[in-house]
Amino acid sequence: MLNRRITLFCGHYGSGKTNLAVNAAFALKARGFDVAIADLDIVNPYFRTKDSEAELRAAGIEVISLPFANSSVDLPALPSEAYSLVQNRQRRAVLDIGGDDRGAYALGRYVPAILEENDFDMLYVVNFYRPLTQTAEDALTVLREIEAACGLTFTGIVNNSNLGEETTLADVTATAPKAQALSALSGLPVVFTAARAEIAAPGMLPLTLQKKYY
Repeated sequence: MLNRRITLFCGHYGSGKTNLAVNAAFALKARGFDVAIADLDIVNPYFRTKDSEAELRAAGIEVISLPFANSSVDLPALPSEAYSLVQNRQRRAVLDIGGDDRGAYALGRYVPAILEENDFDMLYVVNFYRPLTQTAEDALTVLREIEAACGLTFTGIVNNSNLGEETTLADVTATAPKAQALSALSGLPVVFTAARAEIAAPGMLPLTLQKKYY
């Protein structure tokens, strides 16, 4: 888990990919890596990576954000610093890609460099409690739309099913069959299941990323 130089988190709106990206950056930093994180969501620039910027920077993690994030300006523009994520191969990069296929278009300009290096994981984040991804079949449709839009194919699935602060361990484990069904349909492995640290059970399978930061 998180063994490639570049880890991309993609998924539908409300899948929780931004929270996962933030937690992944902290996890990589705890393992001693030089880490940078970027949110490339040009569809909805009001993202939570920016909300965690102080904590990320305090931990020594570089944060690359849109120029007008968390402001009243809605101007799709990608920062030039984002190119360093694919150019600097001495550090780990975590990319939070915009929701569904429209947000994934922004990734396209980085795809040639990512493919050339070929040291990446692109993880499909799915929340089976969201309206448009409640079945494995619907989740597969979104997955294929994202792949077509960005020009990269997914390497794995992350089951991040949750009901926000109301989530229980039973809520998480109840979606395991859907995650396995999506795996069978897509041919992709379920890389890990994500859950808040206080509800994650020891030995949860697949591997669990215990979410701490929001």
